[in-house]
Amino acid sequence: MPSWTGYVHDRMSEMSEDTVADEQVFEGWTGMLDAINPIKVKLNVLLIAIPITLYFAYVAHDPMLTFVFSMVAIMPLAFLMGQATEQIALRTSESVGGLLNATFGNAAEMIIAGMAIFAAAEAYKNNDISAGDDMVQIVRASLIGSILGNLLLVMGLAFVWGGIHHKEQRFSTTAVGANGSLLLLAVITLTMPTAYVFTMQDKGAAAEGVMQLSHAAAIILIGLYGLFLLFQLRTHQELFATEGAHSHEAPQMSQREAIVLLLGATVILGWMAEILVHSIAEGAEELNLSPLFIGVILVPFFGNAAEHFTAVTVAKRDKMDLSFGIAVGSSTQIAVFVAPLMVLLAWLVGVDLSFEFGLFETIAVFLSVLIANAIASDGKSNWLEGAMLLGTYAIMAAAFFLH
Repeated sequence: MPSWTGYVHDRMSEMSEDTVADEQVFEGWTGMLDAINPIKVKLNVLLIAIPITLYFAYVAHDPMLTFVFSMVAIMPLAFLMGQATEQIALRTSESVGGLLNATFGNAAEMIIAGMAIFAAAEAYKNNDISAGDDMVQIVRASLIGSILGNLLLVMGLAFVWGGIHHKEQRFSTTAVGANGSLLLLAVITLTMPTAYVFTMQDKGAAAEGVMQLSHAAAIILIGLYGLFLLFQLRTHQELFATEGAHSHEAPQMSQREAIVLLLGATVILGWMAEILVHSIAEGAEELNLSPLFIGVILVPFFGNAAEHFTAVTVAKRDKMDLSFGIAVGSSTQIAVFVAPLMVLLAWLVGVDLSFEFGLFETIAVFLSVLIANAIASDGKSNWLEGAMLLGTYAIMAAAFFLH
């Protein structure tokens, strides 16, 4: 295990080398242009969905096609955010890189959920109770779906693709224990309000009490997540360090290009998310899909494109600590930071959003955390374990479709 002095020396050397590289190797904007070039990255072909979305939203006024193409547009934008974040992360430690990828990988979910909360507030202000309730359900479903998608789909794909190229892969058991404990805490947070509502006889008092409980729990969870970051990145970062963590491949774009790409993709993604939220009700009705299925399965599937591609790509290169940090770290961040943040944001704008997500959804999260912790507990993975996670996700997707 490298000493703190040695680590600082290595980081200073890396930063110096990166600065020289940015000055001598990167000229103009070729790195960013290559990142958005559909010839070099096939997924960028889907960027055509952005002008198509704008056409159907502002010219043709077709809510169903607006809904479909806005979801499609979010996928390449989320991927570009992931690419930019990975370029920035290449100049950091692997634990910080995983945190950056998890944070900006969850930006799509945060933006969509935030837009839905503001849409709900606007609907309630206009006395459109039904539309407001639908938006609140979308927020709850998208948060649940993000946890399930990252924990089962993203990690399952990473385990399968990495396992195909490597017989057995290893990752930090410390990261498994820390993230697993926080996820169990999140399950408790979801379970207590649900149990509280079911055991209270006075439903009016239960509704008021569960809101107060949710607000208190949200503040506590955000505080604990802050302590987790302090533990991981400062006081006990040596526990999360891995051999070869600093042997990064050469960046493909300068720091300036990566930041501009990240900011640009985030702004456009926010625009697409706003269009998506305002077309989701009519679009879902025309497609004969429930808001629950859209929120739990479809929105996180397209929004998690960054995690899908980044986690799977680095798993193929046998960088499983980074892959695990992206997949499970994203679920942890959604559960103990993004969800509480949305509860507090809703409280601020006068929308009743609690942690009482429903019995069916709570059980789904509990079972997902259970199987993910069981499979990852030994710090080793193979393609069969990934297939088990994907099978679990498929069963849950079918259950939400039929619910």
